[in-house]
Amino acid sequence: MFDLLVKGGTLPDGTVADIAITGDRIAEIAPKIEAEAREVIDATGDLVSPPFVDPHFHLDATLSYGLPRVNASGTLLEGISLWGELREIATVEEMVERALQYCDWAASTGLLAIRSHVDTTPDHLNTVTAMLEVREKVKDYIDLQLVAFPQDGLYRTPTGRENLIRALDMGVDVVGGIPHFERTMADGAESLADLCEIAAERGLRVDIHCDETDDPMSRHIETLAFETQRLGLQGRVAGSHLTSMHSMDNYYVSKLLPLIAEAGISAIPNPLINIVLQGRHDTFPKRRGLTRVKEMQAMGIPVGWGQDCVLDPWYSLGTADMLDVAFMGMHVAQMTHPEEMARCFTMVTETNAQIIGLEDYGLKKGAKASLVVLDAARPVDALRLRPARLAVVSKGKVIARAPRGDAGLSIPGRPENVRRRAPRR
Repeated sequence: MFDLLVKGGTLPDGTVADIAITGDRIAEIAPKIEAEAREVIDATGDLVSPPFVDPHFHLDATLSYGLPRVNASGTLLEGISLWGELREIATVEEMVERALQYCDWAASTGLLAIRSHVDTTPDHLNTVTAMLEVREKVKDYIDLQLVAFPQDGLYRTPTGRENLIRALDMGVDVVGGIPHFERTMADGAESLADLCEIAAERGLRVDIHCDETDDPMSRHIETLAFETQRLGLQGRVAGSHLTSMHSMDNYYVSKLLPLIAEAGISAIPNPLINIVLQGRHDTFPKRRGLTRVKEMQAMGIPVGWGQDCVLDPWYSLGTADMLDVAFMGMHVAQMTHPEEMARCFTMVTETNAQIIGLEDYGLKKGAKASLVVLDAARPVDALRLRPARLAVVSKGKVIARAPRGDAGLSIPGRPENVRRRAPRR
């Protein structure tokens, strides 16, 4: 007898299958599974997806919008300044509580893996203490990776490097950095060499806030590609944001993209936040700051969508729904061909899982038994609707349910119920 059987769901590739689960593993996937189970979920006509994955978030700051005050200018720099004040007065308990509330939201939407950057600037490292506690509390249902992130610069802050090392020693998973925030371009390049060497020595992954600026001369991604190859870190390095590429000369980009591809670096644009924070100094035409997503994908560079922020000093909105992120990215990157739209769904599932090195992920026999049943027929429909999650299964357990999003009508001659799914072609 199986513990759980998901019947008749449509997988992202369009096949219809039953999924049997024993313990925390997928025991079998087949067109028809004739066996008993302790619990059966009827997913007939519904999309069954692997869980959503967010490769770039700031869990230490989430749900703090308005503290200590609202970001009046809406700029990245004012957000950094506000966060610098908040991290000195926020208690460990407050950060834990806000992060756990966000994880509740994430669980309800099927977002079951998150990579969160954790500010290592303050000497007290309360941010790190809090997020390590959160990681432990949510481990049974959310896979949480933590990135040691020197928000104010590895070298620009007197104890920046020391605190990053302390955070890694405390158990933080990934090495982070922010080279464009160092005092000089040279310091930024040196910080990248240092950070990549630290990662290589410890066998860790690297995720850099890289060139998050409108300045087309901010070209630290080139240095990151060089250091990745020099130290043999291919496949373990991600460049997040990369917004300066939006403003770079096309000829230079034609040289840059092959370097990124050769180094095996992944890219993590964050469309909701990038288009809100970038171009604030422009009048018109106004840049929107999203990096060159389709061009990188054409070069074979893994590109995943990130959430980045929800209700914090940088962003006044957000829902913990990766389909919102993909929906916005699809529009801003102009990815509206059917194949491109389907790829946007993959970017917040399989591609993001690949980028953060998530093990045993996916809808396959032997994988971790985590999945989402959506009130949609197929991935593109899910992007269009951002529908209800009828069931969320994490590591073999149903952790969330929601009713269908049907609406009732009282219009003579029209149906009593409306379901906004696209008609089948």
